[in-house]
Amino acid sequence: MRHKRAGYKLGRPIDARYMLLRNLVTSVIEKERVITTVTKAKAAKPLVEKMITLAKRDTLHARRQAAAFLKTPAAVKKLFDTLGARFGQRQGGYCRIVRLGPRQGDGAEQAMLELVGSELVKRAAERAKRREERLKRIREGREPEEEGQSGR
Repeated sequence: MRHKRAGYKLGRPIDARYMLLRNLVTSVIEKERVITTVTKAKAAKPLVEKMITLAKRDTLHARRQAAAFLKTPAAVKKLFDTLGARFGQRQGGYCRIVRLGPRQGDGAEQAMLELVGSELVKRAAERAKRREERLKRIREGREPEEEGQSGR
């Protein structure tokens, strides 16, 4: 009997399950968005939130704990430099699971595990890039300076 045995087995032995979750959490932290199955997303979400809570503490011990779990030094750096600061005032709920429907090959239910606010960060970066390109065109004299003449 599995009394008081919480968590998802994911059809793997414990060492393979542990490595799968480590890789998934590392990918979420590096890319801020990962598409996987619903069950894997539900298993990884608490671990992602625990890593962000460590980043909010920002102590040497917390860095070492995160480095022991995450797979790459780049993920640890991003976690403590950007994500810890971004979620500093937030009390929890750092990531969300969005269901995407069944996968084409085997019909497994797909989900996107993403950090809250990552869509805003990407939109702001795209907006800044477009603004920079537009200013460059204006300086070269290829586009009118006034907003009313641009046709947008």
